[in-house]
Amino acid sequence: MASGPPTLSELLDRADAARAAGRGDEAARLYDTALTRGRRADDLPAWTRAALGAASVYTFGTEPGRLPAELHDVLARTTGDPGRARLAAALARCWAYAGQAARARRFADEATRCAERTGEPELLADCLDAALATRWGPDDLAARAELATRLDEVTAHVADPDTRLRAHLWGLQVACENLAVPAIHWHLRALERLGEQSPRARFFALSRRLMLDLLHGRTDTAGQLIEAAGAAARRAELADAWMVVEAMKGYAALHAGDTEACAAIAEECEAFALAEGATTVVAESAYLWLGAGRPDRARAVAQLFHGHVLDELPRDVNWLLTLQCVLEVALAVDDRDLIATAGRLLTPYAGRAVFNAGAVMFHGLTDDTLARAAAVGHDPDTAARLRERALTGYERLGATWWRHRLLAWTPPGPAAGNHVRTHLHPAADGLWLIGAEPGAVPVRPLRGYRYLRELLARPGRPVSCLDLVAAGQPVLDQPAPGEVLDRPALQAYRRRLRDLEEELTQAEDWADTARAGALRAERDALVHELSTATGLGGRPRTGGSSRERARVAATKAISAAIARITTLDQPLGRHLRATVHTGSECSYRPDSGDHREWILDAEQ
Repeated sequence: MASGPPTLSELLDRADAARAAGRGDEAARLYDTALTRGRRADDLPAWTRAALGAASVYTFGTEPGRLPAELHDVLARTTGDPGRARLAAALARCWAYAGQAARARRFADEATRCAERTGEPELLADCLDAALATRWGPDDLAARAELATRLDEVTAHVADPDTRLRAHLWGLQVACENLAVPAIHWHLRALERLGEQSPRARFFALSRRLMLDLLHGRTDTAGQLIEAAGAAARRAELADAWMVVEAMKGYAALHAGDTEACAAIAEECEAFALAEGATTVVAESAYLWLGAGRPDRARAVAQLFHGHVLDELPRDVNWLLTLQCVLEVALAVDDRDLIATAGRLLTPYAGRAVFNAGAVMFHGLTDDTLARAAAVGHDPDTAARLRERALTGYERLGATWWRHRLLAWTPPGPAAGNHVRTHLHPAADGLWLIGAEPGAVPVRPLRGYRYLRELLARPGRPVSCLDLVAAGQPVLDQPAPGEVLDRPALQAYRRRLRDLEEELTQAEDWADTARAGALRAERDALVHELSTATGLGGRPRTGGSSRERARVAATKAISAAIARITTLDQPLGRHLRATVHTGSECSYRPDSGDHREWILDAEQ
């Protein structure tokens, strides 16, 4: 005898089971059917359960269909604060994830008010999470930071790991956007500790650890982290985790230079993005095609952003990311129209760090892309200024891959035959005039300025540190009384340094940031001691000789002078750091293509 159709309650149980098993598409179909039946039966509890269930499996960035209307109708029929808070938060997330943050905001605010009246910390945390999702745009950073701080306060005494997980994810996102390096490490370590209690938290901790490793230029951990994240997602039965895992694979391949793997992920991203109308994923697929060594495919995808597309993008969570990816591609394929449009839109957001939603991946600093766009637009001064600022930001973050890439790009300088006239010489009233024309400024004297001036006057020629310090006066090169460290001590230092490297690798593999920090501090101290005690080729350096004292004095004075010059003229300071070499012999060795004309006397 054939059984009848499932009851509405049975249908919802099946949908819940499919969601719990990670079968998001199946769950979405069952919830959709339950929504229709709940509405027809005017069964508000079942209708509410179906609407909240459907919202829980909605895919970020896709068209939401009738889900917002269903949530709104159920909300209009619900009177109690707890129910209204949950429904309004779900509706706010639905609109925010669909790129309609402005529409979502009033529902998030209502959800927060209702939750506050209930006095339930976990419910309030859920509603604050929804409020943060509606304030994820490029102009909402201050509001986002304030809400993240409040969420952290609300969850401080909540035992539920998933509730605390949300707070740390938002804390990590805000810390990343503000380049708050200590806070980044603090929140990531908190996620890793939560991962010991919850496979869901472990998935987020592993995916964000890969983000930070790639930011720091490490690709050796990618395979292990991707595999572990996939396993954690399966245990947690996260329906949409596959999108994050695919992003992890794609960007790890890009940073490792694995063009074949990058092409495979780019192909999948492009197909998904075009099928779902996911604009940001379209931009990311174009960027991944660059990493795959296929500028032709990148150029073809970038064509989709011509016309008014970029001007009409909603200023939501994905706005900065989309523009950053499009500008990266446009610069690589020399699409001048896209460079002009994306550069114009990004310019008010110079100095910002770009992270994918939830700090899934780092996409560089806007100063980086804007510097290269300025060079295309024949604005070398802006290009040089933004490049210097981006390099400083990358150095602060420890973003080695990004920093090395930008260092490899030099903004166009003056045309051949033109010279940058740069002053470094004594001036009136005991001051020194330093800097490129027309911005040279008078400054108080430093001993290192005199040493630099001597080196600049003899480019490419070594100058003895004794001659620099003696300033032309005769000096006796007295021998040293002995070595700074004896050979057994040096061998012991070097053995400990090798042990430290092994211990540090182990601590990083285990994500033990506290131990890794202590090991790095000990390693740095040992390296400093060894550099003090040894010279070229690792040979023991003698202490107390007149040459050694002159070497130390010249090095310190020149370093201090360059540091001071950098505060006055960053490009000049960076030039001197790259071309001035100190030691027993000092020298100034500029590149052959350098067009700088040094003014070393006031009368020149």
